[in-house]
Amino acid sequence: MDGADIDIGDEMRRIGAAAREATALLATAGPERKHAALIAASEAVWARREAILDANALDMGLAEDKGLSGAMLDRLNLTTDRIRAIVDGLLAVAAQSDPVGTVLEAWTQPSGLRIQRVATPLGVVGVIFESRPNVTVDAGALCLKSGNAAILRGGSESFHSATVLHACLQDGLRAAGLPETAIQLVPTRDRAAVGEMLAMTDFIDVIVPRGGKGLVGRVQAEARVPVFAHLEGICHVYIDAAADPAMACEIVLNAKTRRTGICGAMECLLIDRAFYERHGAAPVEALLNAGVEVRAEGALSAIAGTVPAAAEDFGTEFLDMIAAAKLVDGVSGAVAHIRRYGSSHTEAIVTADDAAAARFFADLDSAILMRNASTQFADGGEFGMGAEIGIATGKLHARGPVGARQLTSFKYLVEGDGAVRA
Repeated sequence: MDGADIDIGDEMRRIGAAAREATALLATAGPERKHAALIAASEAVWARREAILDANALDMGLAEDKGLSGAMLDRLNLTTDRIRAIVDGLLAVAAQSDPVGTVLEAWTQPSGLRIQRVATPLGVVGVIFESRPNVTVDAGALCLKSGNAAILRGGSESFHSATVLHACLQDGLRAAGLPETAIQLVPTRDRAAVGEMLAMTDFIDVIVPRGGKGLVGRVQAEARVPVFAHLEGICHVYIDAAADPAMACEIVLNAKTRRTGICGAMECLLIDRAFYERHGAAPVEALLNAGVEVRAEGALSAIAGTVPAAAEDFGTEFLDMIAAAKLVDGVSGAVAHIRRYGSSHTEAIVTADDAAAARFFADLDSAILMRNASTQFADGGEFGMGAEIGIATGKLHARGPVGARQLTSFKYLVEGDGAVRA
């Protein structure tokens, strides 16, 4: 089914009303039932892996016919190992403590009032994503764990893969006696469904966009529902004067080439001029030898194999085997460049100098800052969250990887002993 024969407005209102109704049932579902649903879903994903691979092959064929880039095809592609990772993610989310009902803070007032601040679900979470079919499971699992109903709208490229994965989540819900409407997949490729979701203030409490600049920009511009923003992953690696050259090369290679199509991939390499004068351009040469097109500025552009950088190359999310590179003058130069061109996602410094690292951490305000580690670790799974619904680069409510805990709000529980206010 691709939704061509349905009234989009009516269908989205039906989905929204069902999701809102499901939140009441999820509010009374204990941790054990949510845990059971996630375990059953993980078993369903593994049992149906051949069907998932077949559906993904269909999506891949259609995507290749459309001329999608290699990086986008990599995002879409599922393998047995990647399905195993999806299963592992479900198991990791299931194993986490349930955030709902957690007492975040407690105190007693002079009036005798006993006050608790307690974690509570957000309600209905709408997730709009492109290409990566695993987001279907990650988002559904995290919403369920945090007691939220989920409305998932995947990209047209991943339609068949997402449909089978969603069916596995529903297998889990049924096995645990939870409503199937707790996790719904919009059953249409029609982009009008996105517009409907952005205006569903009666049914959706927050929208999480997961995709390219075009999608996220549209969501931010048009949404009447609150948004967890994740605009771009323009990630930088800065090699400080006190960096170990071998470590620097290894981190830079991994940050750029492990997977070029993810938001945590390095897009710009910054090298301290003092490092370059002492050790040369080994990190740039390592990228070139790995097949990366290095768009270099200044002295780095004289390195054989590089191409001159254009102004727009700095501040671009390539999502491909392309990286911009330039020399900077120390931490201050790196900070100034990142403040101008960064997207507040992830930045890394490679250095043995504690003071340089401390200044890098203090002077930048990206959601994730790293020292002596690849930016590819910017991932909820690697942060111990089991999975993530996205990397939030805004400053309200959630920042960085958004896991189950970040999908909760809170309420105050106040108790007295006949207290009256003077």
